[in-house]
Amino acid sequence: METTPIWLVDSAWISFAFLCGFLARLVKLPPLIGFLAAGFILNGLEIRQGLEALEEMADLGVTLLLFTIGLKLDIKSLLRKEIWLGTSIHMLLTTIVLTGFLLLLALTPLISGLNATTALLIGFALSFSSTVFAIKILEDRGELNSLHGVTSVGILVMQDIIAVVFLTLSAGKIPSVWALALPLLFFIRPLFFWFLDRTGHGELFALLGLFLALVAGATSFEFVGLKADLGALIMGIMLGTHPKARELSYTLLGFKNLFLVAFFLSIGLSGLPDGKTLIIACLLAVFLIFKGGLFFVLMSRFNFRSRTAMFTSFALGNYSEFGLIVAAVGVKNGWIESQWLVLIAISLTISFVIGAPLNSSVYALYARFKEKLKRCESTTRHAADQPIKIEADGLIFGMGRIGTNAYDTAQQEYERVIVGLDNNQETVDRHCQAGRNVIFGDAADIDFWDKINPNDIKLISLCMTNHQANITAVEQLQNCGYNGFITATARYDEEERELKEMGVDSVYNVFANIGSAYVKYTREQYLEKTQEIL
Repeated sequence: METTPIWLVDSAWISFAFLCGFLARLVKLPPLIGFLAAGFILNGLEIRQGLEALEEMADLGVTLLLFTIGLKLDIKSLLRKEIWLGTSIHMLLTTIVLTGFLLLLALTPLISGLNATTALLIGFALSFSSTVFAIKILEDRGELNSLHGVTSVGILVMQDIIAVVFLTLSAGKIPSVWALALPLLFFIRPLFFWFLDRTGHGELFALLGLFLALVAGATSFEFVGLKADLGALIMGIMLGTHPKARELSYTLLGFKNLFLVAFFLSIGLSGLPDGKTLIIACLLAVFLIFKGGLFFVLMSRFNFRSRTAMFTSFALGNYSEFGLIVAAVGVKNGWIESQWLVLIAISLTISFVIGAPLNSSVYALYARFKEKLKRCESTTRHAADQPIKIEADGLIFGMGRIGTNAYDTAQQEYERVIVGLDNNQETVDRHCQAGRNVIFGDAADIDFWDKINPNDIKLISLCMTNHQANITAVEQLQNCGYNGFITATARYDEEERELKEMGVDSVYNVFANIGSAYVKYTREQYLEKTQEIL
């Protein structure tokens, strides 16, 4: 039988993925929706050659994703009650409800021969939320370090831990005795740090990142009978305290994004549904309302504001790629038929298609239903979600390198009260220890602007690295009628134009001004040095 040339298959994958992703972007949807569509189109055209290689790339993408999460994860956050208890309650209730719904469907012509064990397994599979989808959405909006971002990631990590337990039990075997040696990785962490310090910033640094994630982390755990993804996550957590951890995450970003394209393509290539499968998948999509709503109720009961609860529920209100893994294990062990694998793949895709535009519109939706949602808030406020009181002449949002330098310069040269804000609590703590007046705050938080009177502040500087976060902050300032001076940073010409068109008074193009800033710095150093000589 003649097969399609591999170069033609590769060309088809790349072409369809790019074109569908680009079309999705044109209609203001996340490109991942286009990647999913490309997978189904390729499946329909029967271009499936090399699917195993694509699935290998997809696995690498998920592994790198968990490694980069570990680099940024505060392990103490998993001990918060809303993380471990919220995850447990949500998964238990979701599994029970979905199991009951599937058993009711078994009484109709849509499903035949469904027993309680199969229904329970499918309900359990659909109780997980997608790590890939949620992280991608939060990452694109620059909200991984926000309160709802940290909470969402914590819940996803707890779900991953539950996944590891399930996979271990379903395999019918216990980990190798060599698993007891894994704690030794912590003792050789100084060796990993030594490599990080001495590999520079180029291709060797990128290769070291792949080694740490895929070999030292994933392969070592796989070798002793544990889940490889868990190894990558733990390795990331171990290295997260190193000064180059953030740079390592950024260096691996391109690899991770490319491999995740393969993940979304592989979902579409996993199978094409028949009529009954589509109907059941659409009915399961209705339960996304229950799933997201339950997250909202739980987060509200844990004393979060309605905004934090809503943003968390939108990020997690979907079905997970882990459902495919559960189904595959079930098929392999003879617990369920292979048709359920296609059903879960379609349900997962539909949840992404619904969730992507909803997450893109979450700010507008919250603004519209803000007052009604606030009625769900508890009288007691979560310690991390307290109101903010600010008295300052100027605010600087985003205390990275640019924001920090701006803060220090303003403090030295102007007799004004300057306050820095950042949505990363660790960054806030670090600056406070250094003596800077920095507080936790999210410029994209609509309620943040309700807590202060912006017109009492003469200057607001937006130094956040994420362009969309700066855009959102400008929109919130305009919505509350701010009439002071707004300055912002941009990295590209189109970002600079967009900010100026929105009415930002001053936009500093970081990349375009690197040369002039260098010349100015050199001139100052030269004059200082020649003055010393004279």
